[in-house]
Amino acid sequence: MTTSDDTIVTDDRVYECCVLLPFPLSQKEEQDAMKEIEGYFEEAGAKQMAKDSWGRRGLAYPIGDREEGIFVVYHYEMDPSKLKEIDQQMQISTTILRHMLIKPPKGYQIAKYSEEYETWLKERKTVSEQKEEEKEAEIKRKVAEKAKRQAKKVEEEKKARPPTVPEKSVIEEDKLSEELEKLISDDEIDI
Repeated sequence: MTTSDDTIVTDDRVYECCVLLPFPLSQKEEQDAMKEIEGYFEEAGAKQMAKDSWGRRGLAYPIGDREEGIFVVYHYEMDPSKLKEIDQQMQISTTILRHMLIKPPKGYQIAKYSEEYETWLKERKTVSEQKEEEKEAEIKRKVAEKAKRQAKKVEEEKKARPPTVPEKSVIEEDKLSEELEKLISDDEIDI
């Protein structure tokens, strides 16, 4: 595009590029693949605004024999006329399983999903820990109530039962009877 004073003005736009790399890749292979992708954009004169590596994720459906992939999301500001060139390079690349280039809607805010995901995991853990503590407290309360009921039942049973004679006193009663028999019997009395 040219203006009245013959200076060239570009209408750069922001584009989002999501790339799916095959899994497993060694760390070096993954870095090399990302450098290759970034090189395509640099050749086209694009300016990187953000890079968000989501890491290893499961796929909705298998691609070839792959059930998992490594997702990376890029945001670039670039000239729209270079978009087709980058798209063709990515289609030819052997290191990329799938890719998608889109123009985000107006007012789109770039957010790093990986950071939001980590925050969500921490919050989820906190909520699950809280639920576990509530369950534990409920179980302790129920155990305490049951122990109180059992203690009360034992007390009521003690009150309802007539007092019993301990075994020791029964034995002593038998000995006492024998001694009395000896004393009373005529055979053993010496007069």
